[in-house]
Parts: sequence; C-alpha cells; structure tokens
Amino acid sequence: MGAIGIGSRGLHVLRWMLPEKDVRFVAVCDARREARQAAKQVVDDHYGNRDCRAYRNIREFLAERTDVDAVLIATGDRWHALAAIWAMQAGKDVYVEKPSCMTIAEGRAVVETAQRYGRVYQTGTQRLSEANFVFCQEAAHQGLLGRVHTVHVHIAPWDKALMRHDWLPGQPEPPREEVDWDAWLGPSPWRPYNPAYVAGAWRGFYDFHTGSIGEWGAHTIAQALMGLDRAHTCPVRYHHVANDTGDGMVAEFADGTRLILSRGEQLWRGSCGVRFEGTEGWASCADGYSRPEVSSPRILNEYRRVIDQYMARTGRPMSHVRDFFDCVKSRRPPVANALVMHYSMATVHACNICMWLGRDLVYDPVREEFPNDPEANRLRSRAMRAPYTI
Repeated sequence: MGAIGIGSRGLHVLRWMLPEKDVRFVAVCDARREARQAAKQVVDDHYGNRDCRAYRNIREFLAERTDVDAVLIATGDRWHALAAIWAMQAGKDVYVEKPSCMTIAEGRAVVETAQRYGRVYQTGTQRLSEANFVFCQEAAHQGLLGRVHTVHVHIAPWDKALMRHDWLPGQPEPPREEVDWDAWLGPSPWRPYNPAYVAGAWRGFYDFHTGSIGEWGAHTIAQALMGLDRAHTCPVRYHHVANDTGDGMVAEFADGTRLILSRGEQLWRGSCGVRFEGTEGWASCADGYSRPEVSSPRILNEYRRVIDQYMARTGRPMSHVRDFFDCVKSRRPPVANALVMHYSMATVHACNICMWLGRDLVYDPVREEFPNDPEANRLRSRAMRAPYTI
C-alpha cells in the first residue's frame, strides 16, 4: 500500500492499518516535507527498516509505484475526489477519508471511475462499521422501531454552513521541497500562501471545506440513509433555516420521511450522533456510548441478535479498515462504497446549496439536478484549477 496526504488524521488511520498482517506500506506521498518524513518514520519504525519511500508529487508516485495495490488518501477535503480518481485510473484500490467529494459532480465522477476501472473504493465513514451505530441502523431497517418517520443527524457544532470567501494575509512561499504550495492547493482556486492553511486552518473556507454540514454529516447522513434502506437515493425537498449553521434544517423524502440536522446539544452526549424515531420507538447513538440509548428495553434486548444477524447477512466485520482489505481480496463493494457515498454526500451538498442560496430547494435524485433552478444547478460543480482536473 501507499499513503497520500498524511497529516494528523492520516497518521491516525495509518496506525489502524499497519497492524493488519496482510498489509504492507511501502510508500508515502505528501506536499509537505515534514508530513511525509513523519509518515515515513512511522512506517519504518513499524517494520523495523528504512524501506518506505517518500514522494512529494502524487503523479510521480502513482506512475512509478506499479507495485502498490491500494492507497490510503487522507489529504484535505479539496483533494479527496481527485486523488481517488487519479489513483483508480492508475489501477489502485482506494480508502479515502471523508468527505468523499466537494460537489455532486465530483461524487458522480468518483462512481463512474470506480465502475470503469473496476476498483474497490471505501470512504472513511468508519461508524458504518461500528456495532452501536450499526445496531441503530438495523433497528430501523428491521422494523424494531415501527415505521421510521424522522432521523436526527448530528452536524459539527463548531463550524458554520455559511463559509468564508476571504483570504488569510499572503506570506512568502517556502521552498517547494519544504511545502509545494501549488500541489497543496490542488484543484482549489489559487490564493497566496499562508502557513496557517498548511497547519490545518483551511477548515471553514469555501474553497477547501464542506462546512458544518459536511464535517459530520458525511458520517451521520450516511448512517441515516442506511437505516432507512435508502442508500441509493436522496431526499427531494430541502427546507431553509434562518441561521448560518444549518441547525434545525429539514431534508424530506417524497413520502414525508424527514432528516433533521442538529448541532446536538440536547440530543447526544458525544459526537456524530444519529437518532432514528419510529411509530413504535426510537434508538440513538453517538461516539463514546457503551450502548445505544433506546425508548424501551425491548429494543436493546435485541442488540446481540441484530449485530450477529447483520454480520451473517452481509459478511462484514465490525472494522472499517478490515472491511476494505477483505473487499480488496474478494472484489466486492465495501460498506462505504462509491455509490453509497455519492448519495449521502449529494444530500450534504443539497443541504449546503439550500443554505447558501437562503431558500427552499427541490432535488431530483434520479436526474441529479434541481428542476428548473439554474442558480442551484450551477452549484452542483466547481471549476477545478489546471492541471488538477478530472
């Protein structure tokens, strides 16, 4: 394997993957010298040698390393779709951090590339492979809650949906070998260098980020669609709310089933929460819960049966990275495959577009457009800066 864009989050996922006995990392790639050297050190220390090769240029890495079967991509959001597409075109399977794409058009391009090149693709929405979250999804899916009519989905409480369009003050660029600023920006519009971006302060800027809704919604909306058995479609009506965060926004399916976006102070004690509400009860979970919260002991009494049945039916482990590696071998789609993530992220993007335009929207998930709404349709894609294009 190889690793692309390995900062703090990338090192975290890399350390999840390194202990797997059937995986060996041989190369890392990052536009920042400090980051690629740190990643190389982690890999070399794990294997007890100095064999890991460090690259600055992603194109060079993908072309040269024909021995690499799969890549971990943990760049900033702006690079996720493009790096995944380039890697799949180079014959690599892909495990990429969330969000899988910055636009609806990017998400569709990822799906088409994975299908065309026959690649295994997994997004790092790891809660789709964690028992408590799977139980809540399956409780909804299996009818333990009756007819599910509402799902509350957690969005990041520190971010905004209305993001910044300004620039930080420009500073002199460092040598390219230290920070390749052009490569770091990738497909994003050019802007002057500022070291704060490279240190992680890119979040909250429109050019780089998907905001409060995308930050956690990439996880929680995927969980909601799975539990509703609607992983290959989207809500059709999006109702604007008069704030800059998206808190309280409603995304509605044609049959009236609702997703309600929430910053979560009253609903969950942890991050990335989801709460399914049905005619016969509710189930709720967030990070840090020992077990899901439920409306009745009757529901939680089914915990072990539901998890065992899910694993037997799907053949999936309760490990997101293990699911990916197993699928690399079997060639079947992982749980967070390109098509599943396209529809969950299309929901995220439609919510964002609703917030940005400040009005209600209607979305057609089959045609992947906002009918008779050219203003909204223009926001389904973004210009990509050459040569960083699909």
